Amino acid sequence: MSTDPNRPLQNQKALVTGGSSGIGEGCAIALGTAGAAVAVNYHSSPGEAERVVAAIRTAGGEAFAIKADVSKEDDVHAMFAETIKRFGTLDILINNAGLQQDAPFHEMTLKQWERVISVNLTGQFLCAREAVREFLRRGLVPEISRAAGKIICMSSVHEVIPWAGHVNYAASKGGIMQLMKSMAQELAPKKIRVNSIAPGAIKTPINRAAWETKEALENLLKLIPDGRIGEPEDIARAAVWLASDQSDYITGATIFVDGGMTLYPGFAASG
Repeated sequence: MSTDPNRPLQNQKALVTGGSSGIGEGCAIALGTAGAAVAVNYHSSPGEAERVVAAIRTAGGEAFAIKADVSKEDDVHAMFAETIKRFGTLDILINNAGLQQDAPFHEMTLKQWERVISVNLTGQFLCAREAVREFLRRGLVPEISRAAGKIICMSSVHEVIPWAGHVNYAASKGGIMQLMKSMAQELAPKKIRVNSIAPGAIKTPINRAAWETKEALENLLKLIPDGRIGEPEDIARAAVWLASDQSDYITGATIFVDGGMTLYPGFAASG
C-alpha cells in the first residue's frame, strides 16, 4: 500500500463511470492525481472524455477513455474486459453514471421512468457486479490495499429527501442506498468495501438551471446552510478518501457532502 500521503492510491486501478463531465470528471482527475490509473467511461461525449484523460496524463497519471452505456449488460461486460486487459486488474469502481428525466408524476411516461431507473440503478448493479467478480478473482493484495476492492456508489441527498417532480430520480437514489448497504453487508467478509457519497447541490451541467442565474442561485442557497453551492472537487476529495486505506474500517456508509442540505434548513426557525 502507498506510504505517500499525496498519492494514497498509488499503483491502484480505477474505473469511473460517467467520467467525462461534472462529478465524474472531478473524481477521475482526483483519483489520477492520487496515483491511480483511471479508465474514464463516457456514453456520448468522446471529446469530453479525452479532455479528462489528457488532464490526468498532464498531471503524470495513466488514463484512457472507454465508451459504454452502463444500462446495457453487454456494454458493461465489454468495458470491464477492456479495462482489465489494459490495467491487469481493477481495485476501485466509482459508480457515478446517472441522469435525470423530470416530469410531474401524472405526466411521467413509462419511458422516462425506465430510462432513469435503468441508468441510475440497474447501471450501478451491473457495474458493481463486474467489479466484484474481478475483486474475488484476484483476491487480496496487501501491498496494494488492505481491501480486495472498493466500490463507491454515487447517490444523492434525494436518497432521503423526497423530490416532487423528480420521482424517477429520487426512487433510483433510494434504491442505490439499499443496493449499497446490502452489497456492503454481503461483501464485507470478503474484504470488499462498498460505500456511497450523497452529493447535495453541486455545480455541474446536470443542474445548470438551478444555479446559472442570480435568482435561481439565491433560491437554491436557501436550502444550503453552508451558504454555497458545492463543486465537483468537494465530492472528489471524499471519493479519494473512501477509496484509500485511510477509510479501511468504513463500509456500508453514506457520506453526505451537501453543505447541510439534509439538515432541513426550513425548520431552523420553527422550533
